[in-house]
Amino acid sequence: MHHQWLLLAACFWVIFMFMVASKFITLTFKDPDGYGTKQEPLILTAVTKVEEVHVPEEKHWPEEFQPTGKAFSGNLIRQPLVHMERLELLRNVCRDAALRDLSHTAVSKFVLDRIFVCDKHKILFCQTPKVGNTQWKKVLIVLNGAFSSIEDIPENIVHDHEKNGLPRLSSFSDSEIKKRLNLYFKFFIVRDPFERLISAFKDKFVHNPRFEPWYRHEIAPGIIRKYRKNRTETKGLQFEDFVRYLGDPNHRWLDVQFGDHIIHWVTYVELCAPCEITYSVIGHHETLEDDAPYILKAAGIDHLVSYPTIPPGITVYNRTKVERYFSGISKRDIRRLYARFEGDFKLFGYREPDFLLN
Repeated sequence: MHHQWLLLAACFWVIFMFMVASKFITLTFKDPDGYGTKQEPLILTAVTKVEEVHVPEEKHWPEEFQPTGKAFSGNLIRQPLVHMERLELLRNVCRDAALRDLSHTAVSKFVLDRIFVCDKHKILFCQTPKVGNTQWKKVLIVLNGAFSSIEDIPENIVHDHEKNGLPRLSSFSDSEIKKRLNLYFKFFIVRDPFERLISAFKDKFVHNPRFEPWYRHEIAPGIIRKYRKNRTETKGLQFEDFVRYLGDPNHRWLDVQFGDHIIHWVTYVELCAPCEITYSVIGHHETLEDDAPYILKAAGIDHLVSYPTIPPGITVYNRTKVERYFSGISKRDIRRLYARFEGDFKLFGYREPDFLLN
């Protein structure tokens, strides 16, 4: 009889502890009160011209990145931790004085022109071409009310900034810019830097699906004249010419001539100023299947719009392709290219290519 009472008491104790643990879990995973307003405890003061950036030392996370009580499936269970780690890495590299010239830039008009605004849902999206930006623009166009669904948006409208209903952050006054930078949910997408350059080269100088003749007839000849070693070669722009141009420390004199077309191959740092602007989420093209739903959820818009279907395998890093493109490039030119894009590799956790180490 005594043993029966002990067993009964033990059962009650286990049930009691389970109830306490359940309550703790419920409280831990509850939606943050400030989630819908996109308030961010870790705010860097964003200004149009940045002289000095102070990055807080505290290692706490914005409420919007805490796990919520809504169901995550599969890999999405790990998503909050993944994004915390990405932001922590970004902050650490931003503090690295040795990489300051490669990780910091002024929040200039060039940067503000890259950031699209959705005031209705308090969202800022920084455009980083060649990482699936067209689809994110479609998402914002729908959210801004220009079209009722992604399927209704004509392809020629997406990049027509006079008709797509996407205002640029640069179109606002200084005070309105600062307010949006401090209060809105902000995100952008990155991709392996070298694979992105290959994509830019193929899209603009090989296939050119949008029929943008200035890339072949104006930009390509300018690069060839300056960087082609064999002047008797009459072929169009080769990837080797492109790499030599991008890796040249004096590339800027050509950039000025090319204007805003350079957005397809300049660094993420130059495009989005990630050490000056406190972004809420940084998605990776390689994990977009998980990152896209997470971003929509974190921005509080997952019930309003879905990211377009991603074709199987299209976001996977293609190491074989990258190695093939760089196989005919001299080590000197590859090292110079890496030296320019090292900030992008380090800030976003991409490995230095193996063919550069051999």
